[in-house]
Amino acid sequence: MFPKIERETSLWPHKTTHGRDERLRVLVTGATGFIGSHLIPRLIERGYEVYSLERYVTGRYVLGQRREVKTVFGDLKEYFAVKRIIHEVQPDVVIHLAAISPVAYSYDHPHEVIETNLLGTVNLAESCLREVPHFKHFLFASTSETYGNGPNPKTEETPQNPNSPYAVSKLACEKYLLYMRDAYNFPVTILRNFNTYGRKDNTHFVVERTIVQMLQGKVVRLGDPTPVRDFEYVEDHVNSYLTCLDKEESKGEIFNFCTGRGVSIKQLVELIGKLTDFNGEIIWHAIPSRPSDIKELVGDYSKAKRLLRWEPKFTLEEGLRLTIDFWKNKLRGEALRQDLCRRSNI
Repeated sequence: MFPKIERETSLWPHKTTHGRDERLRVLVTGATGFIGSHLIPRLIERGYEVYSLERYVTGRYVLGQRREVKTVFGDLKEYFAVKRIIHEVQPDVVIHLAAISPVAYSYDHPHEVIETNLLGTVNLAESCLREVPHFKHFLFASTSETYGNGPNPKTEETPQNPNSPYAVSKLACEKYLLYMRDAYNFPVTILRNFNTYGRKDNTHFVVERTIVQMLQGKVVRLGDPTPVRDFEYVEDHVNSYLTCLDKEESKGEIFNFCTGRGVSIKQLVELIGKLTDFNGEIIWHAIPSRPSDIKELVGDYSKAKRLLRWEPKFTLEEGLRLTIDFWKNKLRGEALRQDLCRRSNI
């Protein structure tokens, strides 16, 4: 029924008649975001030829080895622009991280979120299918949010019940990529990572917001203390992509990446308070709840352990200590700079 497309199965780089080198060529979308900015240096360390597909020339150079990354610009919603970029770059691998991801934002901007996330994914995957004869691997950043409310822990076979426009958009992307896998033998891996922390420039998420407020000695204002989440440290998240990239067994599969341990928001905040020696005030229910929040979201990573030999390396306390140390040093540096500015104006 479907046209057959012959594909190389080896992940190893290849020679071409166009004079390109033998390094694996990896194109990353969302490279300047939270996960991308941690992943890019690891790809460079491996000696890969790394491209970053970005929408705007913003000057937001958050990548440590920026000069070693080739940057191309384009809007993922524009099919012919994406097709041209993929044709010119000829990537072996695409790691698709770009998305409008804040769940709260998606409730107020559903059209934008679904258009950007779904259409962008379709355009990118179809371009790889049709423009790159040697294409080897498409790694897609899905989310544990697609599971919604239901029994825990979640396995890859747990029925999905998305309850936000963001989660709906990601589930739709999954379904389209699985259609491409079945119809064209498209080499896709779908990664469902759970709640990830360890941000270095964003305090809009519960872990980082709580840490910064406590380190600054402020009143901590939070939402509902009862939801339970499975918190994954950023380095474990990044390692999930590197593991899938390395393993042929990951192609055509869906994987959960998580710790398998559930922690309530109240327990999380109490642990952060202990690690930061915080003795101040905590006000709950200061932030409105989402229209249909997930009460408990805990994962099961046994499939990743069995097929890929992946396991999380960081406990929650270890990851929180690293995150706290980073923000402690960052806030100290900012205070010193402000003091120097004041002194220079005297």
